[in-house]
Amino acid sequence: TYCLNVHPGEDWDSNLEAIKTHALQVRDRVAPGQPFGLGLRLSYTAALTLSESERLAEFKVFLDTHDLYVFTINGFPFGTFHGTCVKEDVYKPDWRSRERLDYTTRLADILAALLPDGMSGSISTVPASYRTWVRSSSDTDAIVENLARCAEHLAQIESDTGRYIALALEPEPDCLFDTTVQTVAFFTSVLAEHEAIKKTECDWRRYLGVCFDTCHLSVVFDNPTQGLLELQRQGITIPKIQISTALRAATGGETAARLESFAEGTYLHQLRLMRSDGTLVRHADLTEDAIKAVAEDRNGEVRVHFHVPLYFTESGSLRSTANDLSDSFFRAVYESAIEHLEIETYTFNVLPPELANLPIEESIAKEYEWVLERFSDTAQGS
Repeated sequence: TYCLNVHPGEDWDSNLEAIKTHALQVRDRVAPGQPFGLGLRLSYTAALTLSESERLAEFKVFLDTHDLYVFTINGFPFGTFHGTCVKEDVYKPDWRSRERLDYTTRLADILAALLPDGMSGSISTVPASYRTWVRSSSDTDAIVENLARCAEHLAQIESDTGRYIALALEPEPDCLFDTTVQTVAFFTSVLAEHEAIKKTECDWRRYLGVCFDTCHLSVVFDNPTQGLLELQRQGITIPKIQISTALRAATGGETAARLESFAEGTYLHQLRLMRSDGTLVRHADLTEDAIKAVAEDRNGEVRVHFHVPLYFTESGSLRSTANDLSDSFFRAVYESAIEHLEIETYTFNVLPPELANLPIEESIAKEYEWVLERFSDTAQGS
């Protein structure tokens, strides 16, 4: 699927209108006459409305009428996600709070009502917290306790309805865990060894896993293929893979000048600068200081958390991290048995004109073509 967070809308009526206006057009381009899966993005406000029995029943009729189905929800942004300054507030409330737990369990209840028979469900969420917000063991305790309660809720849903839904924590730069090493440590040590998890009456590993966002891994200079295989070796559940790419470029003045057009005020655009001597420099956002550092470095590489269309190749000195999505990556995905794949280029409305020169439906359709072509090549080579 593709994630509907690309379409602005913070209430359910706007979300439904986006499906009618955009998602159906995308389906008609990429899968005419076929069932089409949706990747919902529901804010807290939208989830409150959709959880009302009448609205949920109306939506189920709409899905059946148009041969659509829902199997995954983006439960990462709790509040407003478009048209205002989001930045690090996108992580609020984090998993230290009961508010995040209640929001997520509400999403799970909605998804359980929408899931087709025999199909698994997934909900992606914040990677516990923004790193600098976790200052004490009590913060960690609150995170794990809330995740444990969520796992128990998901287990209860499966017991009551037969619907299996997993929560997928999404590693992201500068959050509590962002690299593969840190992600493994969080699941195998922080979670596995915590008393709150040990007390759960369910197999928490079945219900808590990772949303594997390839853009985020590439930004921190992790190899997505190796990261995917390592999580599998560690027995960590991967309910969903988000196929996405970031900006990358050689350092220097030209790149710095071009990055200025990407320095916008809505989203957080974490930056990593690998200097020619192998030193990794971190910047929390695409600020003037970060751009200056890019301009002053020579023979290094910069990567920026700015999702760009999968089909984007180059613009001057700018490239994308699509080179990380190699044949070996798609082979690993193909052989992984991971069921949920989601295109997630949510930045369409803040892209510079040179990268947003197509109608949004056409752009998303081209991303589908890009992904499906690579899976077709993988299948033919198997």
